[in-house]
Amino acid sequence: MAEVEKGRKPSEESTDDSEEEDSEEEPKLKYERLANGVTEILQKDAASCMTVHDKFLALGTHFGKVFLLDIQGNLTQKFEISPVKINQISLDESGEHMGICSEDGKVQVFGLYTREGFHENFDCPVKFFLCYLPKLLLYEKNWLNRWKTSTLHEGEGTITNVQWRANLIAWANNMGVKIYDISTKQRITNVLRDNVSLRPDMYPCSLCWKDNSTLIIGWGSSIKICVVKERGHTELRDLPSRYVEIVSAFETEFFISGLAPLADQLVTLYFVKENSDHMEEFRARPCLDIIQPLPEGYEEISSDALTVRNFQENECRDYRLEHSQGESLYYIISPKDIVVAKERDQDDHIDWLLDKKKYECLFFCNQKIGMAYINHLVEKGDYDTAARKCQKVLGKNMELWENEVYRFKTIGQLKAISQYLPRGDLRLRPAIYEMILHEFLKSDYEGFATLIREWPGELYNNMTIVQAVTDHLKKDPMNSTLLTTLAELYTYDQRYDRALEIYLRLRHKDVYQLIHKHDLFSSIEDKIVLLMDFDKEKAVDMLLDNEDKISIDRVVEELRNRPELLHIYLHKLFKRDHHKGQRYHERQIGLYAEYDRPNLLPFLRDSIHCPLEKALEICQERNFVEETVFLLSRMGNCRRALQMIMEELEDVDKAIEFAKEQDDAELWEDLISYSIDKPPFITGLLNNIGTHVDPILLIHRIKEGMEIPNLRDSLVKILQDYNLSLVRIPESTR
Repeated sequence: MAEVEKGRKPSEESTDDSEEEDSEEEPKLKYERLANGVTEILQKDAASCMTVHDKFLALGTHFGKVFLLDIQGNLTQKFEISPVKINQISLDESGEHMGICSEDGKVQVFGLYTREGFHENFDCPVKFFLCYLPKLLLYEKNWLNRWKTSTLHEGEGTITNVQWRANLIAWANNMGVKIYDISTKQRITNVLRDNVSLRPDMYPCSLCWKDNSTLIIGWGSSIKICVVKERGHTELRDLPSRYVEIVSAFETEFFISGLAPLADQLVTLYFVKENSDHMEEFRARPCLDIIQPLPEGYEEISSDALTVRNFQENECRDYRLEHSQGESLYYIISPKDIVVAKERDQDDHIDWLLDKKKYECLFFCNQKIGMAYINHLVEKGDYDTAARKCQKVLGKNMELWENEVYRFKTIGQLKAISQYLPRGDLRLRPAIYEMILHEFLKSDYEGFATLIREWPGELYNNMTIVQAVTDHLKKDPMNSTLLTTLAELYTYDQRYDRALEIYLRLRHKDVYQLIHKHDLFSSIEDKIVLLMDFDKEKAVDMLLDNEDKISIDRVVEELRNRPELLHIYLHKLFKRDHHKGQRYHERQIGLYAEYDRPNLLPFLRDSIHCPLEKALEICQERNFVEETVFLLSRMGNCRRALQMIMEELEDVDKAIEFAKEQDDAELWEDLISYSIDKPPFITGLLNNIGTHVDPILLIHRIKEGMEIPNLRDSLVKILQDYNLSLVRIPESTR
């Protein structure tokens, strides 16, 4: 057996024996050395690479040999390939063809049983099958049974790793990792290398396909999990039909030598960072961890340090991790040792419990003993623990499960066992789940609601539970917990109209999600007022976004008796499109005047469908001067508009600006006539009319003795403007 230190961080200090025994967790993996023929091979030679097939193992060595071994490590075939190191071995899915590349630049591909194939020499060392400086080559047989070579990539230096799964090829060079789709002959992406300060020859890239679309990349201390996804038809254009999303990326505290999947977790073979404070003897040993990837980090599940032969002489690049998907076997390859890790089984679990003297846990390895232990817990009154142990002891025996449920009912503890009942592919009769739901309905509405959310709707007869909830609502008709749960039950039963009514009554946040998810727009045509009373902004946006399902006319009709809501809807419609609601622009004048005067003038300016006479009538009735001035000027009655500015607003600057816009001599005359006995207006005119009216004419009309504010400054400005205009006149015209 391979020596392994389990479950301890290298930096942890030793504690006393009893404390270690209490805190030690059961290991996830067990280890053994690959012996038999491997032992003899590695005494004389050193392992450089290995490839795992379901049927056999292929081991390459530093002395240029390739050995075929069975799963137990017994030698079955030997090939003298090269006088120098074998860098990589590749096998096809059937295990009938093998590709080998060696340090002297040779690539050989041949049939293991036919020996048919070819070999090529390159002028540089070949690092991996399919790759050499500076190209990545694909070798495949054509329909004439001849080997065809294709160049997939070149020009970025050494290709250091290649992994192929289904139609996807991933490879690494010193720049990063590329992914190529063979079916479409398209490069999908380039994942850049993070820590460029690490030498790639000392800390090589590890690549591993978890499945046909998930690539795991380990480089230095960085791990990334990439998922290849199909691009939508609307996104295609000139882009590849697939793209890559990095679903998890994080830094580790170690240098990665190899990666492999284990369900939704990762097996990582690593080398402790050199700048760590760990013990010297521990630092040199390779470690095998199981980790749970998270979006931006990871959780360590288990950690084992392996004592492989000659580990003191090895570096990070000397280790590799290969795995067999069929049997969940993980091979740790080092130059002088090969260790196999595998998941522990039930027998291993029992042995560990015996070794640790955990006799209580052993009860669950035998159903009779386990049942006796559950009975003991029930007699003690520890109902929650007894219910929890049922999961391990009863397992898939549905008859025993039902017996236990009825026992818990007899002792009044159905609630205790409710959260542990089977609810997956194996399940009890619906009556069992209904019995427990009725128990919760009697005294615990919140617990009842939790079970309805957690239990799949197929576990029980939905209509039976709906009727039970309805009966309880007769006693407490406004209970929000029961109403919300009833809406969820209606949703399970696809009675969305009934669910919608409840959500609207409760003003529940899920009402809009329910409408969109189940396309309930036809059901809300008579509930628009309720929706807007709940959330005006969301309701209006939803109605406008789904105009093809609920027409503008229908919304206006539904809101006819709620003008304040009608205004909000029509205002947002107008902001989106000035023309769609044109038939309602006349009505909107009154709505803006009543509920939103600040937006009335912008509406009058932007609408070309608004009846001006009606607008003028409304604005005059409400004495809206600014809006009336705008409408009068738009209708051509500029003199009346100017008069209102001067008399109602008493704003000389606005009056002058209005006269400038119209550029009408009669308007200027009206403005001067109105201003001649108002000193502040005269000051404003003197400062602004020089380019439109001769200021001398205004000065002559000022009554003698009238005090004009800032007259001196105004006259100086007029004279300066006059002199400037003389300067601009050519002498020949003076």
